[in-house]
Amino acid sequence: MLNSESAAYIAGLFDGEGSITYKKYKEKKKTGTYDCWRIVMEISMTDYSVLVWLTEVLGCGTLKKKPRKGHKMQWRWRCSFRDAYYVCRILWPYAHVKLDKIQQIIEHYSKIKLEKGADVISLDEYKMRKEMIQE
Repeated sequence: MLNSESAAYIAGLFDGEGSITYKKYKEKKKTGTYDCWRIVMEISMTDYSVLVWLTEVLGCGTLKKKPRKGHKMQWRWRCSFRDAYYVCRILWPYAHVKLDKIQQIIEHYSKIKLEKGADVISLDEYKMRKEMIQE
């Protein structure tokens, strides 16, 4: 389990180096135009080891190279949608700069129903289901 010191450190990383996108946009399909959401959390930095640690501790997200001509190699950690919700629930008590976006994501998923008559699953249940899928 993630301890409070690690969660506070990750919240500080997001406040300083991260970006959070919470945006609704229109998407056109053959059957009509629909409201869609873009919910993404990212951290880009040149220190690879920090982002590897972040990925391992949180147990979610992807880590990719982001080459830039004439600069040090940059790495990007990224998660989206329900993984972003999971991370936001961890960071919420410790965040300052990104707190508004974190709160928006938490409220977004707290209102959504998974199945008819069922509320959003708990974080523990979500993590357990995710582990079962990865096995």
